[in-house]
Order: sequence, then structure tokens, then C-alpha cells
Amino acid sequence: MGDFFIWLFFFLIVIAILAMLVFQLIALIDLEFDYINPYQTASRINRVVLPEFTTQGVLCFLYLITGHWVISLYCVPCLYYNVKLYTQRRHLIDVTEIFNMLSWEKKQRIFKLVHTAILLVISLFWVIYSALELDEFDL
Repeated sequence: MGDFFIWLFFFLIVIAILAMLVFQLIALIDLEFDYINPYQTASRINRVVLPEFTTQGVLCFLYLITGHWVISLYCVPCLYYNVKLYTQRRHLIDVTEIFNMLSWEKKQRIFKLVHTAILLVISLFWVIYSALELDEFDL
């Protein structure tokens, strides 16, 4: 029973990360089509970057301490990239350079979005599997 709730909690965390990434990507697309100005885009994205990095790190750590080694190893490259960006102080978007880096920032978010979507599918599979396993024990 505990395994089901653990996977459900992981699934909800992955959805939160996915929502933050989609929010950032929408802000960049809005900037590209001139719906919002660079200052608004930078402030919106910079407000969400650190919570995204923190949530990704917590999720990887939770996978590690609950003994889900393979999925933890799957999260490590993205976590490493986030730590590298943070230590090099390139995690925040600069208002003056946002148009020069727009295509790179979009590609980066799309890669993270695909990575997180795969993680979402894996988590969904394990939520369903643990729910069915829980149902078998009740019979």
C-alpha cells in the first residue's frame, strides 16, 4: 500500500515540474511572437527557475532514498545540468541578452520537457502497476 502512495507522490511531483517547464516555454514563445516584452518574460521565467531546480533535485533524492535506483540514474543527467547552470550562474535569463539566447533557451526547455515527459510516463506506469498490485492483495 505504501508503494502506491510513494509512486502517486512521485507522479504529482513530476506533474509539477512539467507545469513549470511548460510555463517557461510558453513565456518564451510569447516573447518570440511579441505578446509580452523581454522584462516580463525574464521576470516570469526567473521566478520559476529555482523552484524547478529544487523540485528536480528533491525528486532525484527521493528516488534514491526509496531505492528506485534506475529512475534515479535517469534523473541524474538533468540534475547535473541544472547544478552546472546554477554554479556557473547561467540559470537566470538576462533581459538584455534574451533575444540572442531565445532559440537556445527554447531548445533547452524542450529537451527538459521531453525528459520530464518520459519520466511522467514511467511514473504513471508504476502508479498503475502498484494500484493493480494493491488490488490483487485485496482479493
